[in-house]
Amino acid sequence: MSVTNTASMTIAEMREFAGFSAAEQRYIRRSLDIGLARSDAFRVWARSGAENAAIRAHYVAYQELKALRTSIPCESGFGSIEGFLGKLARVAAFDLAQERIGSFSAFRFLYERLLGAEARPWLPSAFCAAAALPHIRPDRRKLLLQSLSEAAATAPGWSTRPPTFYPEYIEASAAA
Repeated sequence: MSVTNTASMTIAEMREFAGFSAAEQRYIRRSLDIGLARSDAFRVWARSGAENAAIRAHYVAYQELKALRTSIPCESGFGSIEGFLGKLARVAAFDLAQERIGSFSAFRFLYERLLGAEARPWLPSAFCAAAALPHIRPDRRKLLLQSLSEAAATAPGWSTRPPTFYPEYIEASAAA
């Protein structure tokens, strides 16, 4: 891919991220730190004892990610769907139950980075399965499921281009 194409895709991803709510942006950054082992999430993100406990639970939920990355099924077979989609739905349900991800778009943005481009075809199914669980409040369930566009739900194919923009924590600097 040319440098121009890569740069324009990165800018498009940055714009998409900028369109998410502040809570979604913060949660995505924290989730990427935890899921990709980019930094010590306790040191960077914990502002209270409650957040410390939430980060600990997040680490536990994301223990499945490594196995998920290596077990993404090929689209043509049904043999490995149960193990993959069941685990992915469980991890996705954890994220949706935190009530920081408010749409399929934000969910897809996060999970494309956590699992890679190969997971794209499975994300609508995992999102629907997780969003429809009784663990999610009914009013929230409705909003989440309505956020999945018909185009995303019925896409005939998915891009295999890996994401290029991975948002990170930016420390507020003191006024100069």
